[in-house]
Amino acid sequence: MFSLAVLKAMALEITQFLLAAQSPDANIRTQAEASLRQFQEQNLPLFLLSLSVELANNVKPLESRRLAGIVLKNSLDAKDSVRKEHLVQQWMTIEISIKSQIKDSLLRTLGSSASEARHTSAQVIAKVASIEIPRKQWPELIGSLLNNMTQQDSPAALKQATLETLGYVCEVISHQDLVQDEVNSVLTAVVQGMNLAEHSHEVRIAATKALYNALDFAQTNFDNEMERNYIMKVVCETAISKEADIRQAAFECLVSIASTYYEVLEPYMQTLFQLTSNAVKGDEESVALQAIEFWSSICDEEIELQEYGTVEGGDSGSAHSRFIEKALPYLVPLLLDTMLKQEDQDQDDSIWNISMAGGTCLGLVARTVGDSIVKLVMPFVEGNILNPDWHCREAATYAFGSILEGPSVETLGPLVTNGLDFLLNAIRDENNNVKDTTAWTLSRIFEFLHCPASGFSVISPEKLERIVTVLLESINDAPNVAEKVCGAIYYLAQGYEDSGTSSSLLTQHIPRIISELLKTAERTDGSDFKLRTSAYETLNEVVRSSNVVETSLIILELLKSILHKLGQTLELQIVSSDDREKQGDLQASLCAVIQVIIQKLSSTDETKPSILQAADPIMILLLRVFACRSSTVHEEAMLAIGALAHASGPEFEKYMPELYKYLEMGLQNFEEYEVCAITVGVIGDICRALEDKVLPYCDGIMNHLVCNLQSAELNRSVKPPIFSCFGDIALAIGEQFSKYIEPTVAMMRSAAEVCAQMDNSDEELMDYGNQLKRSIFEAYSGILQGFKDSKPELMLPHAGHLFQFIELVFREKYRYLVLLYIYIYIYIYIYRHTHTAFICSHLIFCSLLCRDESVTKAAVAVMGDLADALGPNTKILFKDKAFCVQFLGECLQSEDEHLKETANWTQVMIARVVS
Repeated sequence: MFSLAVLKAMALEITQFLLAAQSPDANIRTQAEASLRQFQEQNLPLFLLSLSVELANNVKPLESRRLAGIVLKNSLDAKDSVRKEHLVQQWMTIEISIKSQIKDSLLRTLGSSASEARHTSAQVIAKVASIEIPRKQWPELIGSLLNNMTQQDSPAALKQATLETLGYVCEVISHQDLVQDEVNSVLTAVVQGMNLAEHSHEVRIAATKALYNALDFAQTNFDNEMERNYIMKVVCETAISKEADIRQAAFECLVSIASTYYEVLEPYMQTLFQLTSNAVKGDEESVALQAIEFWSSICDEEIELQEYGTVEGGDSGSAHSRFIEKALPYLVPLLLDTMLKQEDQDQDDSIWNISMAGGTCLGLVARTVGDSIVKLVMPFVEGNILNPDWHCREAATYAFGSILEGPSVETLGPLVTNGLDFLLNAIRDENNNVKDTTAWTLSRIFEFLHCPASGFSVISPEKLERIVTVLLESINDAPNVAEKVCGAIYYLAQGYEDSGTSSSLLTQHIPRIISELLKTAERTDGSDFKLRTSAYETLNEVVRSSNVVETSLIILELLKSILHKLGQTLELQIVSSDDREKQGDLQASLCAVIQVIIQKLSSTDETKPSILQAADPIMILLLRVFACRSSTVHEEAMLAIGALAHASGPEFEKYMPELYKYLEMGLQNFEEYEVCAITVGVIGDICRALEDKVLPYCDGIMNHLVCNLQSAELNRSVKPPIFSCFGDIALAIGEQFSKYIEPTVAMMRSAAEVCAQMDNSDEELMDYGNQLKRSIFEAYSGILQGFKDSKPELMLPHAGHLFQFIELVFREKYRYLVLLYIYIYIYIYIYRHTHTAFICSHLIFCSLLCRDESVTKAAVAVMGDLADALGPNTKILFKDKAFCVQFLGECLQSEDEHLKETANWTQVMIARVVS
């Protein structure tokens, strides 16, 4: 432990520690890192202050200032939500005077002569702002930054850094955190910073990027026609600047405006079409890509309007401006032209270029306008498909593949039927890119136009033989082509899933398909283009889609082969981390195949015995796989074990003594929280399989689950499955769950309070809240049903609270609707901003999702469980709670048949109690 005097001395010498922490000498570096860590742990305020002073000091070495900024930033923010919250709480506990000094140092750094220091300071200021501004702290920040912009003698470097800071701050806070006057001032400073006549290139690019982040704040400004016109004028002028990076940033702003302010774009669309058209035709690729993205964003908006346009309570029809339909005769040729601008080297899907962007946008246009696009694209296809130049053949094929989603089956069916033989020949083209795109187009045909279960498929029984033969030949092609062929086989097989007698058509081809997929997975170039992973995923789909009775023997042979391969991976020599990673990836793929095979063969009484006979060798190998400790393998092996438990039922008990330690390891794996979540789910599977035979392991399991719920380190996404698991355990062991009831219900009540206080304006938080609510109801249902036949009275003291929680969830939806109707009234009838009706109607639609169907179903089910398990004891509760009648009435009017069925059952259960 260092004394205060020593810590102060360390603050003075922090430069040396920061430099030493970057030393090539490992010993010096380790010692310096340890000293910095001790300093941070023993006096965080002084540590952060020292870092901020270091960053601000222009006479200090750039290397020490750089690291000071990085450490300072990492002391305020983290990707992991639990870690981030911890850092936020640490900052909030620091004395105000110390925080003020840190913030002053950061603001001073914006004027530094070192650009790297200015940039880092801008980022750190934004991190502090993200903590303090929502809490109504640091109110002077925006004013201080704006002052830098308005002072006559402010250097260009200070203005550039200030604009960068404003951009970062707008990115991390909500528009609700600033008053409108502040928003107006920020937008004014940013838009003025984009002015060509007054500012340098550095200032203008910073201003344009800042505007991009500030656009979400500009709702009121875009509602005002004069202000909107000015903003659009400046952005459009900036989009034709001399500098390419500024043009790119301006088009990025237009992309954001397209999605955020679609309903006010009508007056500007002619100008915007001209701007984007010119950029696509003749600008640098980085700018042209954003110009195409503008039209992709317009498509996204119009697709969403078409899917959700008739929103209950809002007339959004007038807001659909049909920009794509109006621009179609000009836009489609523009996009088709981009598809001829391929790179000469072999295609790499991970590299985004103008050809790929054009094809992607064309696909969105097809989804937007449907049949209308076909007559505009087919002449291009027919005119280029036989061209000697491979660029033309590839572009024609890409264009055809891009329009397969959107137009009707009636329009596309004859075209595809006539062109299928041509494509099967084209997959043997001499050019690799043409083969790649042809395989992709075939996969799209099979995905969208091959569904025997719905009564339509472009694949006749006569053509299937040739299709399979061609695909299995082409799977031996270059890795990029083979990967696309795997995709084609995937969708070919998927089309036969649940298709009745049609699935038998594929049966005779399955042995060949499996054999070729296994060979593909073994290829030495299998890691290229993720070919090996794709081959195994396709193999899984072939198994899932097969006729299980007809193919059970084939699938059993596949199981033997996969188990053999998994056994071989355990004997591999591991001499490097790369070897370990490859082993882990392969084991994960093989375990996934085992899981699918178990699920398939256990799905019918006729084939289930075959998987039970193989259970022992499967389990032995899966337990050995756990020893590899790779999180990916752990996940896939655990999922396979869950499938085996479900298939085996009570017989699974014999594996528990050896498996239990791995379940414990999974539950304690906070760092790889996905493993922890899957383990929780598998414990639920095991409980349903073993029922009361799981009892000997319940003390340990419940202890871990309760500890996990109490932990601040565990990712919150794991916590809803834990509550659901409580219900599974209670249902399995019945009255034996009584010893866990008090801590379990206490946890559930605490979680219910969290739900009641949750901010539903945050979409991610709202989704988590829905998961949490559903899991709490599932836990109560499991406990009530578990106690139903023995100790139902144990739940009587908790029934009142459960009713309160159900009512809270029921009324939540209507509370948000009231707030949104008030919002509509203010904007339409007070401010006269009628075009915001579209936004409001979509907000209403979103509000309906505050309680999603799964939460509603779980809430209604638990009402029925209350009545069923507690009987007449709940008569007074049900009679006093008028909302129950409303809730059930709402559910009985739902279009969801499962929800209506649950509501009917609940209604019967309640009627028995109150009659």
